[in-house]
Amino acid sequence: MRFSTKVLLLQLLTVFAVVAVCSGIFAWLSVERLKEQAMNSAVSIARSVAEDPYVRTEVPVGDPEEGLADLAAGVEARTGALFVVITDADGIRLAHPDPERIGQRVSTDHEAALRGEEVTAWETGTLGHSARAKVPVYAPDDSARDVSDSAPVGEVSVGFQRASVFDDLPLVLFGVGSAGVTALLIGVVASVLMQRRWERLTLGLQPEDLVELVRHQSAVLDGVEDGVLSVNAEGGLEVFNEVASRLFGIGPVGVDGPSTTSVGDLGLPPRVAEELQGLGRHDPSTARSVSFDNVVVGGRVLYLDAHPVTRAGRYLGTVVVVRDRTDLAALTHRLGTVQAMGATLRVQRHEFANRIHAASGLLDAGRVADARSFLQDMADRGPVNFPLQGAELLGEPFLQSFLGGKAMEASERGVSLRVGEETLVIDVIDGPGAVEDVATVLGNLVDNAVTAALAAEDNHPWVEVTAMQDGDALTVVVSDSGDGLDSGPDSSADRRQQSGADVDGDTVHGHGIGLTLTRELVARRDGVLWVIDPGGGAPGQGAVFGVRLPGVFTTEPDDMTDESDEGKGHQ
Repeated sequence: MRFSTKVLLLQLLTVFAVVAVCSGIFAWLSVERLKEQAMNSAVSIARSVAEDPYVRTEVPVGDPEEGLADLAAGVEARTGALFVVITDADGIRLAHPDPERIGQRVSTDHEAALRGEEVTAWETGTLGHSARAKVPVYAPDDSARDVSDSAPVGEVSVGFQRASVFDDLPLVLFGVGSAGVTALLIGVVASVLMQRRWERLTLGLQPEDLVELVRHQSAVLDGVEDGVLSVNAEGGLEVFNEVASRLFGIGPVGVDGPSTTSVGDLGLPPRVAEELQGLGRHDPSTARSVSFDNVVVGGRVLYLDAHPVTRAGRYLGTVVVVRDRTDLAALTHRLGTVQAMGATLRVQRHEFANRIHAASGLLDAGRVADARSFLQDMADRGPVNFPLQGAELLGEPFLQSFLGGKAMEASERGVSLRVGEETLVIDVIDGPGAVEDVATVLGNLVDNAVTAALAAEDNHPWVEVTAMQDGDALTVVVSDSGDGLDSGPDSSADRRQQSGADVDGDTVHGHGIGLTLTRELVARRDGVLWVIDPGGGAPGQGAVFGVRLPGVFTTEPDDMTDESDEGKGHQ
């Protein structure tokens, strides 16, 4: 049997028991009230008869007369009493409905009335069971009944037949029964409505199902590495696990609920938050799962998978699974950088081998001067003839090769990459970790600048990179010929993210992931990334970004550094 059915039956049984007990109590009280009314009526009638001057005068005489009997009969006829009996001080009847019993002693106790007490009781006498009252009769000269030497000279007994007492009982019981049946019907209807309301609120689930649901929910929420959010139909935040709390910075649940109460408070891009709040709200039949990739929240790159929940054609809310892809995106960027570096090194190796063969051929031909000039040109411009303007200003081999590879990619897209005239790097980048960090940061800045330059209406798009060494720190300034950060929908979203602008909905330039990862990487090295100039002030005047990375160079020069410094002293 379903739990809700058990509860319904229990409620009905409770209502029936309460109505039965209340009806019984009301019926008993009604019967007692009728008895009390009958006794009060008997006392009142007996007092009236006992106070009658004729009775007080004739009772002390003690002789049965027709006058007392007629008086008693008249009272019986007027009041509907079963009997009105008058006795003397010895209990001898002076008036009785049955003339044959006049002059006989009464069959019930009359001592209390002769002691001056008024007595009411249900007793059985010669006329049957009745509610009766006995009142003392005093002599005419006794004006105060509370005088101790005053003694009753007789008593008046008035009784009502049992049937007449309960003449109104059927009507009373009918009223009590009607009220009980009405209360029972109201209880039944209320119990049925409560059961339906319960099942509607719990979606037909029973308490045991709810217990299992809570257990499963706890196991799922705490047993997965992804963040899980439960959003109700109004867009409010209902449930979240620890992973989601960490990713979105949701505070603990207090007395009034979580500190973050709606999707709009999670820091999501406006379009994503709006779509999550409206998913399936208007038409549950059209609700479908939606995924949001590369959503940047609080410096982290997230993947959101939203699934609407419907039951019986009713939209209940949305379950959002959140995956943190920050590390994966960072590794992807690093892998892209490494692949670009590998391709550059392969090109460099091939080109370097060709140039060595060319130099060897010049020496074999005895053209020493030409060979020396050829090798000097290689020392100045690098082993590969990259389309990088001002490459001779870069003496650091990695930066020269990396920017050369980026120049080749930019050239294929129609953008000219050049080195700024203020470039000055003396030492060599220290270690593979520093090389990877520089490649990731510089690669993102250059890629975004190339994208911004292409987005502008410029026949000769360009990007300029200026690198400067300050002790062990590398400072890089990247500028472009784009439209700047605040020029409208055609500006680079990846770069607008750095300045705090809204990047959502810009499908041309990405979603701000590159600079988000770049900022984290720079922060881990205790560096800084900032916008020097947002640009957009004039055509061809794009944004200017600056970045400073400490701990990139080794400050102790070695023999190779000394030789390289001597070789580029002409600069």
